[in-house]
Amino acid sequence: MAIASYRGRLAPSPTGFLHLGHARTFWTAHLRARAGGGTLILRNDDLDHDRVRPEFVKGFIEDLRWLGCEWTEGPDVGGPFAPYSQSERFAFYQAAFGQLQAGGFVYPCTCSRKDIQAAVTAPHAADDEPLYPGTCRARTLESAPGMRPASWRFRVPDGEEVEFVDGRMGPRRFVAGRDFGDFVVWRHDDVPSYQLACVVDDAAMGITEVVRGEDLLVSTARQILLYRALGRKVPAFFHCPLLRDEQGVRLAKRHAALSLRALRAAGRSPDSLREEWADC
Repeated sequence: MAIASYRGRLAPSPTGFLHLGHARTFWTAHLRARAGGGTLILRNDDLDHDRVRPEFVKGFIEDLRWLGCEWTEGPDVGGPFAPYSQSERFAFYQAAFGQLQAGGFVYPCTCSRKDIQAAVTAPHAADDEPLYPGTCRARTLESAPGMRPASWRFRVPDGEEVEFVDGRMGPRRFVAGRDFGDFVVWRHDDVPSYQLACVVDDAAMGITEVVRGEDLLVSTARQILLYRALGRKVPAFFHCPLLRDEQGVRLAKRHAALSLRALRAAGRSPDSLREEWADC
């Protein structure tokens, strides 16, 4: 299907209720789609089956509508790129994973997170994810019989500079193998990683700009490599500043008192919240 004009997206993960940080980012995505005269879609990123709850799906739809966000495609309204819930899109991820395997971009890895963190030569990447030390880079699935189930990692081109121009922050540059290492694209429990699912869905749904928090800047570099390996067009990116609590810690779903529904129950209005975000 031909894609015309601006296409943006809201992609909440239903593992908790939306907090102020989510809300500001999603409101920015709404404004940018409206300013671009384009389309905004809602996607339910519900692959974390251990933490996803139906009430959180219902909750983010209610909260986003209360905030004033408007979308024309999504799990609640349908659309030409359905389904809009990631749990229903496994065939797309499997096809992309097969393409990466056929192209030699990935390899099986039997290392645990504890193994990686314990490696002396594994410093942390720019987003605090341990750099993978390359233990399994030469391994094939057949060479590790009887070991723990394997995940599959994308082999980054060490030393390659991955560059993009962010819509808010300007030129960004990350070096593969230094700022981030080989990353998981298919988990040992047979679930695609966030990196792969995000790229596959954004490409399939014709997203022209991804609006999200600046904590995902390094993920953008990883995903650009996936777009290239899969032969998909790389979208534009706009990374929003993070909201932080009084101690300077970025807001997370554990900040229940700052969830949209808690603020709504306390009498806050969408207008009062939006006035505070005028600088974003």
